[in-house]
Amino acid sequence: MATNCVPAAAAADVCANCGREGGDGTKLKSCMACLLVKYCCVDCQKAHRKQHKRACKKRVAELKDEQLYSRGHERPEGDFCPICTLPIPLSVNAHSVLNICCMKSICNGCNFAAQNRGILNCAFCRTPFPGNDSDRLAMVLSRVAKKDPDAINFLGEQYWQGGLGLIKNTRKAVELWEEAAELGSIEAIHALGGLYYRGLGVQKDKAKGIHLYEKAAMQGYVESRHNLGKIEGLCR
Repeated sequence: MATNCVPAAAAADVCANCGREGGDGTKLKSCMACLLVKYCCVDCQKAHRKQHKRACKKRVAELKDEQLYSRGHERPEGDFCPICTLPIPLSVNAHSVLNICCMKSICNGCNFAAQNRGILNCAFCRTPFPGNDSDRLAMVLSRVAKKDPDAINFLGEQYWQGGLGLIKNTRKAVELWEEAAELGSIEAIHALGGLYYRGLGVQKDKAKGIHLYEKAAMQGYVESRHNLGKIEGLCR
């Protein structure tokens, strides 16, 4: 006789389908999706699946929300100025300058202070700024060759926009963003989320786009969490 779907801890060592207790050579395994119930064998798990499916799906959604809302409360490292170590006001792009020599975003205050002191090179690494797009691209490519995720993400942006003298290439941009995302670039994960959600340069897949937004949001990316809020609002 099948038992109710109750948390595995509360159910002790009892099979949710046949009621068999664990111990004496019987090892029960929890449902790996929801951890609500335990089973003594695969056959019992299959037999109980129809009854358990609804509760399992509900708990999986609850666990997902718990992860989404409990993580990403602190902004990522890239949102802090490496000179004054203060968080850069949002939006980061509007309140900082990105120096491609070291791929560091310097807040406008520190950048202005450096210029006032006569520092005309990078305020962080002191590398002279390149004078033209060709030299800028060469500097970026040198960091891309070293598998710098921020540089790969930046190069993807240039291919998407047709910047630094490059011919606009959507497919190349997506490939670079995918590589950067695999290497840990939160910005690339966010960018891919937008592409898949809207179907820009890739086959439209809203579920995948939302998943990527959630992945970036749980790492502290503010714009991804903002977009998730907008999406949830539209769904109501």
